Amino acid sequence: MRFVGRRLALAALLALSVVTFGLQSVVQAQETDDPVKIEIYKRFYDNAKTNPTAAYPAARDYLAKYSKDKDQYVDYIQKWIAVYERDERKRNLPGLINEKKFSEAYATGAKILADEPNYLRAQIDLGYAGYLAASSKNESFNTVSLDYARKAIQAIESGKQPTEWAPFKGKDDTLAYLHYAVGFLTLKTSPDQAIDSLLKAAQYDSDIKKTPSTYYFLAVAYESGPYKTLSTAYQTQYAGKPESPESKAALEKLNVIIDRIIDAYARAIASAGTDPKTEQSRKEWTAAMANYYKFRHDGSDVGMTEFIKAALQKPLPPKP
Repeated sequence: MRFVGRRLALAALLALSVVTFGLQSVVQAQETDDPVKIEIYKRFYDNAKTNPTAAYPAARDYLAKYSKDKDQYVDYIQKWIAVYERDERKRNLPGLINEKKFSEAYATGAKILADEPNYLRAQIDLGYAGYLAASSKNESFNTVSLDYARKAIQAIESGKQPTEWAPFKGKDDTLAYLHYAVGFLTLKTSPDQAIDSLLKAAQYDSDIKKTPSTYYFLAVAYESGPYKTLSTAYQTQYAGKPESPESKAALEKLNVIIDRIIDAYARAIASAGTDPKTEQSRKEWTAAMANYYKFRHDGSDVGMTEFIKAALQKPLPPKP
């Protein structure tokens, strides 16, 4: 008689599992007198809802021993494991990024998005992780992170929301950081696009708007993009030649870009304030700004200090 309880225990536990976890199937009672089978399943069942971390190894043990049964017990545990592993990947992704385990993070993220292609939280995390990796001299993920960041921006701007905004402060803060990441990641390859993204990043009321590097990168984007193009064209076509209406117009266009560079450097310097950590950067930015400022003011830097002090009080000028 003592085996009767054992034979019915597994079916009873599975029936309770179905009720508890919502598995849509009809459970037929299955008798067994295998005490190990009952013990493993009970260990899984007792923890599945309240302590899934403990239930998971029991579920794996059960499949290792009894997967050939191909019955409703195996089917249920397989489904439970799939859900657990999916959720575990979601839980682990932020930690992998924080620990700068970028290869593992992107591999995990790829699995998450293979299951749920529109899972916005992963797109946001992986989009910004590309900036974190690249700023640590690892540019291996630039292309894929740009794709994630752009998809996340598009989804958020269309009205979608992630499961939670953290570690960002909300919608605007998230968009600011994503545009900032896109700006940084396109700085070398597409500086014109970087300008657009950095200008957008600075429009939101977030920490990015107050971050010196936002404006430094903007200055670099103007320098390596339109300034380089217009300056090279001007030197090739008009340098050493008498002034003409065409050369005057070309110089005016170049001066507009130079003014944008001056403004961006001034904002970077002003945002940095007097923080000792930014002292070296401020010196470099001030020297770079002075070259452009003097060019636009007949070789003089008079008024430059005042220009820097007032920079953040003025609206950020748009891209010409």
